[in-house]
Amino acid sequence: MTRFKLTIEYDGGPFSGWQRLAEGPSVQGALEAAVERLTGVRAEVTGAGRTDAGVHAWGQVAHVDIAKPLTADQVRDALNAHLRPDPIAVLAAEVVDPGFHARFDAVRRLYEYRILNRRADLALERGRAWRIAAPLNAPLMAEAADRFIGRHDFTTFRDSQCQAASPIKTLERCVVLRQGEEVRIECAAPSFLHRQVRSIVGTLAEVGLGKRTPEDVAAALAARDRARCGQVAPAEGLYLKAVRYA
Repeated sequence: MTRFKLTIEYDGGPFSGWQRLAEGPSVQGALEAAVERLTGVRAEVTGAGRTDAGVHAWGQVAHVDIAKPLTADQVRDALNAHLRPDPIAVLAAEVVDPGFHARFDAVRRLYEYRILNRRADLALERGRAWRIAAPLNAPLMAEAADRFIGRHDFTTFRDSQCQAASPIKTLERCVVLRQGEEVRIECAAPSFLHRQVRSIVGTLAEVGLGKRTPEDVAAALAARDRARCGQVAPAEGLYLKAVRYA
C-alpha cells in the first residue's frame, strides 16, 4: 500500500463542496470515484480543508492509499483521465510517508478572495469572483484588515453552524491588494472557522463602501457577537490557494 499526496485544483461551481454527501456531487466524491475506476477498489480521499459549495481551489491537498503498483506520474495522469469532464485537475502526485495526513499535518492554509470592482456585469469571470459595482476604498479596507491579524476570539466572524470546538484562531496574514479593478484579500492561518474568511471579506467590503470604519471592525471583533458581522461574501470569489506542511 502506497500513500500519495495529491495537489488539486477545481472549479467549485458544480459541486456541493469538498465533502462527500449522501446526495449531490462533491469534489471528494468525484476523486474517490476516479480512484475506484483506476484501481477497482473504493478508497477514501482525505483533504486538507472542507471547502463549501461554490468555493474553488488552486492548491487543495489530499492523500489517498493505493495498493496497485503505480508511479506518482501514473497516478496523476490516470486520475485526470478518469475525472474528465469534471472541472477537477490533479496538478501533482507524490509518494509520501504512510503516516502523512493531509489535514492534520498542515501547518498553514492560505485563502484568497477575489472582488472585481466595476460597473459592468461579469462575463468571463462569472462564478469566479464577486462583482461590487460601487467604488471600494482599498487602502481603508487594508487598514481594517490589520485588526484581524493575531490570536483572537472570532465568534463574530464564525458561522452559526460552525462545529469547531473553540472560536479562538490565529490569523497570520490578512491583506488587501488592489490591481486595476481587481481587489484581492489574502488570509493565512493554521486553520479557519466555518465561513470565517467570507465573513471577514464581507465586513471589509462594507468598510470599502464607507458603511463601516476600521474602528467599527475592531469593535465588532471584540464584541464576540455574530450579529455584529457584516454580510457574508458569496462563495464564488473564494479560493483555497495553498496548504503548507512542515
